[in-house]
Amino acid sequence: MEVSVIGSSQANILKTDLACRELGLLSFKNGSRVSWGKSQISFGRSCGLRNSGVRLTLKAVQTEAIRPQKISRPQSHGVRLYVGLPLDAVSYCNAVNHAKAIAAGLKALKLLGVEGVELPIWWGVVEKEAMGKYDWSGYLALVEMVHKVGLKLHVSLCFHGSKHAKIPLPEWVIKIGEQNPSIFFTDRTGQQYKECLSLAVDEVPVLEGKTPVEVYNDFCESFKSSFSSFIGSTIDGISMGLGPDGELRYPSHQGLSRSSKVPGVGEFQCYDKSMLALLKEHGETTGNPLWGLGGPHDAPAYDASPSSNSFFKDDGGSWESPYGDFFLSWYSSLLVRHADRLLSLASSAFGDSEVAIYSKVPLVHQWYKTRSHPAELTAGFYNTQNRDGYEVIAEMFAQHSCKMILPGMDLSDEGQLQEGLSSPEQLLGQIWSACKKHGVEVSGENSSDAVAHGGFEQIRKHLSGEDAAHSFFYQRMGAYFFSPEHFPSFTQLVRNMKQPQMHTDDLLSEEEKAKEPVAATSESGIQMQTA
Repeated sequence: MEVSVIGSSQANILKTDLACRELGLLSFKNGSRVSWGKSQISFGRSCGLRNSGVRLTLKAVQTEAIRPQKISRPQSHGVRLYVGLPLDAVSYCNAVNHAKAIAAGLKALKLLGVEGVELPIWWGVVEKEAMGKYDWSGYLALVEMVHKVGLKLHVSLCFHGSKHAKIPLPEWVIKIGEQNPSIFFTDRTGQQYKECLSLAVDEVPVLEGKTPVEVYNDFCESFKSSFSSFIGSTIDGISMGLGPDGELRYPSHQGLSRSSKVPGVGEFQCYDKSMLALLKEHGETTGNPLWGLGGPHDAPAYDASPSSNSFFKDDGGSWESPYGDFFLSWYSSLLVRHADRLLSLASSAFGDSEVAIYSKVPLVHQWYKTRSHPAELTAGFYNTQNRDGYEVIAEMFAQHSCKMILPGMDLSDEGQLQEGLSSPEQLLGQIWSACKKHGVEVSGENSSDAVAHGGFEQIRKHLSGEDAAHSFFYQRMGAYFFSPEHFPSFTQLVRNMKQPQMHTDDLLSEEEKAKEPVAATSESGIQMQTA
């Protein structure tokens, strides 16, 4: 039996998608292929729905045989699965990229039973040319596509740039930065990170007389107004970007060398003028003016190990000294206050809307097995063997009724290099415990587009049991996602998540099993390839 992804007649032929959500799900047969490029998209041959006798093909067909099936009752409690759309789903020129590919992908995900998709919305695309001049056209077109397919949409508001997606900050912000480079994070060598603004200028009127927080608020209000007809229906969740890659952290690993097998400890990002002014003020306020003159002089470089200098050494390191506590307390508190400001903004802007608010906290698991946890310290989390740095963050999320997204749920300790003394599983457990204590719902995310061997099993582990994640954001749609090397594993993940407990009323009777297939004819087909 074969089912085609066809035009408007699909709703009549595939009522409730023939329970494809629970039956065989999608997997690629030999010879399947996806070409995801600027000029063409081809979902080759067919995708089989194994065990059900159903096969999905993205090509025109005429007459198909559909056997009547009883539809299983959905589970009352299940993890909601969202698939991330490409980072450049809307290009820097504000046009929908890969439109035909995305349209076909959305239909495939709908048949799989996926809850929805996640869409990154870039500040540098919408407010590109001038402050207050918003152009939502590309995103409105894409949201309409998602709406028509019947999927839910989780929106990520990105107040950072992305070299990978080739989307920088707004042009007018970049021009301001050329005149006033202190709006960007800076390391001790003077190297600047220009993919987001320094949190030290959150409440400083550096953007044509407005503060960044005011500009972010105006952006959120414009988004709310422009997408009001979708918010609370199609759009059921909004993530508030808090820093580099949308995560709550300092860009402490911006200079990481590709040649390094083991990630280094990173560097403190406290050397722009605004950060140094705040550090000086903190030193004077606490009665330690000399301590406020700069960051740690004995901290290692980006790619160095903790033992390469004295600050992070397990025994006798400066991190345990009174100065170390002075600096690390100040450095981490600025990060928490930054998140508090932006989550308060999001709560105020969207609190009266029927959407959930999320933000992402990174899983900085490198060197977790050392006493000092140096990679976490440079990223802004004052978390050591003797101190819990995530309690205060979970408490702050709870105050704003914000859900927390934790990436890295596909990672295992076994998959890490031993010399890196890493433990993603222990760190994930620590953050999760802090969230549970403060009543913060946790959602998960994989660490990269290419889930490593054993990664799907790790994900399944976190999506089951009493403390299962509330939802999961699987990153990310593209050529590899639909490849034969990946897509079957993903569909198996969905099958495991959606597998229902069959009720006796849902089972086919012997009489129903003997019924002949019902013929259905499609009026129009879709050829998923463009020149």
